[in-house]
Amino acid sequence: MSPVRHPVSGVALSFALETELETVRRELAHAAGRVARTLVKEGPLRLTLVGMGPGGHLRPHQAAGPIAVQVLEGAVEFEAEGRTWPLAAGALLVLDAGVTHEVRSAEGGFFLLTVVAPASEGAGSASPAAP
Repeated sequence: MSPVRHPVSGVALSFALETELETVRRELAHAAGRVARTLVKEGPLRLTLVGMGPGGHLRPHQAAGPIAVQVLEGAVEFEAEGRTWPLAAGALLVLDAGVTHEVRSAEGGFFLLTVVAPASEGAGSASPAAP
C-alpha cells in the first residue's frame, strides 16, 4: 500500500469516491487480498476505503470505537457475535465498539469504513483497528 499523499484532516475535505475507488483498484491489482486507503483522520473520526480481492479475508479483530461499513461495490461478508451478514453494494452495517469481527469476500468488494475512536485515541495519532 502506498503512503497517504493527500490531506486527511482539515476544516473541509472533499473526495470523488469514484476517483478514490480507481486508486484502490489499481493498488489491489498489485496486492494480495486487500488494500486500505485512509481518506479522513480527523480527531476521533476515521474514514477508510477498503478494497478486497476475490477470496480476501480480514482475520478477527476489534475497533476501539463503533464502526459503520457501507458497501460501495461487489459484496463482502461480515461475521460477528456468532452471526453472519452478507452485504452487497448499498448495504450498511454498524457494529458497537469492541465487537470482534472478521470480513471475507468471495468475489471481491469495496467498502467505506467509518470508525469513531474513543476520546482518548481521537486526540492523538493512534490508528483504529485494522482492516
